[in-house]
Amino acid sequence: MFKGSMVALVTPMEADGTVDHGALERLVEFHIEAGTDAIIAVGTTGESATLDESEHCAVIERVIKRVKGRIPVIAGTGANATREALALTRRAAELGADGCLLVTPYYNKPTQEGLYQHYKTIADAVQIPQILYNVPGRTACDMQPETVERLAGVDNIVAIKEASGEVSRVGEIIARCGKDFAVFSGDDGLALDAMVAGARGVISVTANIVPDLMYEMCALALAGDEAGARKADSRLRALHAALFLESNPIPAKWLLSDMDMIPPGIRLPLTPLAAEYHGELRAALDQARV
Repeated sequence: MFKGSMVALVTPMEADGTVDHGALERLVEFHIEAGTDAIIAVGTTGESATLDESEHCAVIERVIKRVKGRIPVIAGTGANATREALALTRRAAELGADGCLLVTPYYNKPTQEGLYQHYKTIADAVQIPQILYNVPGRTACDMQPETVERLAGVDNIVAIKEASGEVSRVGEIIARCGKDFAVFSGDDGLALDAMVAGARGVISVTANIVPDLMYEMCALALAGDEAGARKADSRLRALHAALFLESNPIPAKWLLSDMDMIPPGIRLPLTPLAAEYHGELRAALDQARV
């Protein structure tokens, strides 16, 4: 259903934090022309935590309308309140999203049973393909493979974005859940190894900057050309790292602005990239483009 290089799209903003829908539409075209396999609208890289519900849904709607069915659009609809995540997921389905990506609830640190009930409640209520998202480094909540296995039994929970930083999790989840349940890497630096281990692609920050190169690397990996994929990935290693010199999406938004693709806006409590990192990011991009 979903595979390959899937971009965790930034949300362009003016300097005052206003969402720039024109720049958003230009980014959509940039990705379609570059071969990006799917767009994630208003995931956590899209600053979902600081967009209100109206803004959040407006961005999803604009992306869906601009894409016009050319590639899948996956809406980020996670929240740390189950009722809020349910409302966002229901609205994304009404707007015509192809699927939803739901990050584990953050801060409140639910138990594994709480995670199961959270996701099952939403999946039972909204019949749209849903992707779990585990990123304990950001949420302080680590969804265990046993819980993923339970949730894989729910018909419309179809995949997980796994960003625990452990490639071994990919193999364990596949072994527990079977090949019909997709695993996507949530770490650009580990994406190739994850695909070698059986993942079907990556939900990528790096794809914001070099979507054509991420598409190429993923296509080679999924075709079984590990040597070709490693050669392609070697050009991207410095960029993968540089995009996390400060908290995501600070570096990605700064670099896209430096490329004259979006305005410089980002919302507090995130701040613009520190000047000391500008040169390193530009150099990493140059290395990828060699």
